[in-house]
Amino acid sequence: MTARADSKPVYAGLDPDTILGAIDGVGFRTNGRLLALNSYENRVYQVGIDDEQFLIAKFYRPGRWSDAAILEEHLFCRELVEHQIPVVAPLQNPDGHTLHEFRGYRFSLYPRQGGRWPNLDKPEHLEWMGRLLGRLHSVGALRVFQHRPSLSIETFGVTSYQFLLERAFLPHHLELAYRSLAEDLLKQIRTCWEYAGKLQSIRLHGDCHPGNILWTDDGPHFVDLDDCRMGPAIQDLWMLLSGERHEMEEQLSRIVAGYARFADFKPAQLHLLEALRTLRMLHYAAWLARRWDDPAFPQAFPWFGSSRYWENHILSLREQAAALDEPPLSI
Repeated sequence: MTARADSKPVYAGLDPDTILGAIDGVGFRTNGRLLALNSYENRVYQVGIDDEQFLIAKFYRPGRWSDAAILEEHLFCRELVEHQIPVVAPLQNPDGHTLHEFRGYRFSLYPRQGGRWPNLDKPEHLEWMGRLLGRLHSVGALRVFQHRPSLSIETFGVTSYQFLLERAFLPHHLELAYRSLAEDLLKQIRTCWEYAGKLQSIRLHGDCHPGNILWTDDGPHFVDLDDCRMGPAIQDLWMLLSGERHEMEEQLSRIVAGYARFADFKPAQLHLLEALRTLRMLHYAAWLARRWDDPAFPQAFPWFGSSRYWENHILSLREQAAALDEPPLSI
């Protein structure tokens, strides 16, 4: 599987001169130090500034978000900061703007804030994360996004599997098995949603995996809200769980103990946990396929698209089918 020969890479013109010129244009004097950070959806760089400090520059993937959607993310970040919730928010220029443009690329700047991945084997870290997410969700519930998407069965599930089949990403001999399995999974997922009942949809972090959380001596902070969206609260909790069922139940109990100090946790949401995990798996495969024309993706994910990859993907989805039939976790 290769990128189309007639497609121009979306970041073809984003060279060091463009990156440094963009930041100089906002009013910072760069010193030429430039380090690309691990990011695929956007392009993110650590940039040296004359006073020996560093900034983080995020150049947005063209065509992914509207200006209004990006600014809504920025406003959410600043709202969280105003409530003393630790999140790295975009810097404002003297005119109060956080979204900038240079040579056709939109970008934002952030202070560099280091840290390490959270150690979620520690019960106290799980409770701390629960408190942090409870505080974030208490703010997230105050209003709704107007320009950002919602997490739904349609957006993460239906459109994902249909895209893969329509664009013929799967080997021909696996297409029927994948189609049948995906359609059965979506029926199970809809049943999970019915069991959960009517739940409030709030503003979420949206992609709350450990890689988007950094820990210092002062505790955890969020470093990326690029995927913030509307959805059920448990979307921000389940990605912190791992291991066997009894281990996840213990971890979840710790998280909810902290969470419940700041926000109301609805137990009915537990019906959605494995459904959301399944939707993420479907969405992730389609995300790789949608980005395959970007040269960074074949380099970073050379195994994607092979028969072995799809065989393993289908096997994992079959395991999810069994998990969806099990009773929800208890706390």
